[in-house]
Amino acid sequence: MKNFTQLQELLSTPKDILITSHRNPDGDAVGSSLALMHFLKANFHTVYVSFPSAFPDNFAWMEGTEDVLIYDVKVKKVNKIIDNVDLVFALDYNGLDRIDKLGDYIAKSNVPVAMIDHHLHPKDFSQFTLSDPSASSTCELVFDFIRKMDKKTPLDIKIGECLYTGILTDTGSFSYSVSPKLFKISAKLLEAGVDANKIQMLVFNSLPEKNLKLLGYCLNKRMELIPELKTGIITLTKKDYEDFDIQRGDTEGIVNYLLMLKEVHIAAFVTEQPKIVKLSLRSKGDFAVNEIVSAHFKGGGHKNAAGGASYSGLKSTVNKLKKILTENFAGTSFKSIEKKA
Repeated sequence: MKNFTQLQELLSTPKDILITSHRNPDGDAVGSSLALMHFLKANFHTVYVSFPSAFPDNFAWMEGTEDVLIYDVKVKKVNKIIDNVDLVFALDYNGLDRIDKLGDYIAKSNVPVAMIDHHLHPKDFSQFTLSDPSASSTCELVFDFIRKMDKKTPLDIKIGECLYTGILTDTGSFSYSVSPKLFKISAKLLEAGVDANKIQMLVFNSLPEKNLKLLGYCLNKRMELIPELKTGIITLTKKDYEDFDIQRGDTEGIVNYLLMLKEVHIAAFVTEQPKIVKLSLRSKGDFAVNEIVSAHFKGGGHKNAAGGASYSGLKSTVNKLKKILTENFAGTSFKSIEKKA
């Protein structure tokens, strides 16, 4: 970690700290933020957590979520906190633009920033940096940070539950971005008392009825398969969002169902938001979908799991994606993956 000794010295006495993560926080964003919050509080720091927007209900069981400040609805309160804290942690994002107006205010405040993140191409905005694109998740890196800060104290179970949740969700239930190191960390979390079955149930098996109906609709009515590109695409319109009353987190994981098909190696979930079109891409083997979203859709992520955005409308965005895939991945490019998948 860049300047770790200086950060360790800064944290050697009680400080006021704000932890932030990206808009539309997922399991890794919520889990890493809360795990770090619990650790810092246990070391006598005063800690606040703020996200630009709300998180999905299936993460609300984690201890500490009730105290999270949503910047969209608590602008003045969070700005006042920023004015008075000694340090801001930036978790699971690599540029202040990822947290919108919250990032603008942090940039103007000149408060020191410590970034812990696993995405490619981090921007130079932090004084303390732990960045590792090879890591499965930010939760994996927060585990490393906690152990580097304190090697002796047994891991608290509530910290372990938060970290395990982020790892579980950001690896697609350990189906990608895994490593021997990750499984060793996961084993240590289980040894600390984390109940893997309980977390699996709380995160994935506690859905309301409408979510299952939405999944059926996506697979039956909104799925398009393109055999020559070995690609599957699911789209949702603004009207679909209204008809199913889709809220944050309701579409989580739908894109992964496309990869269950043997002939599909690239999966895309494209949704029409009020002011933007969002893309979530997944792949098998060597296809680097993060390169697609980075080059064409102002996004990023991992080789096999990435996201981006477009302002050109749903139909235009899907056509653009098809054109990019045709130009880059049609034909013989698929032979290598068929050997490895």
